[in-house]
Amino acid sequence: MLLLSLSYAVASDVSFNRIKVPNANGKRIKSVLTFSDTDHAIEVRPVKGKGNPVTIPYAEISKFSYEFTMQTSKTHWLEIHYTHDQIPKTLVLHMDRHNYLRILDAIKTHTGQDAEVLGNAVKRH
Repeated sequence: MLLLSLSYAVASDVSFNRIKVPNANGKRIKSVLTFSDTDHAIEVRPVKGKGNPVTIPYAEISKFSYEFTMQTSKTHWLEIHYTHDQIPKTLVLHMDRHNYLRILDAIKTHTGQDAEVLGNAVKRH
């Protein structure tokens, strides 16, 4: 009984603002990223209803990739690689410089996976 109550205490939902998702035209739409342990899924919802919400069950995720690019400043990107209806897909997120480290930590905490670090990004320990 104690173990059962502990597993429910650990399960929680955590959301991150300051996320942008590129739409079909390449414009970045302000969104909210949620790690939902209740639903065992990642949810990405537009802030103002522009665009479609995306829900990706943890079980469908094959890997996460993190990379930053240098434009006028560092731009932090997260790719979520997953399979839906046997079709490989990738969701690309632009993360804010203030929350990208917390998001990378949340990936490990909520999905049990580490984000693959691409390019020149220095891997944290």
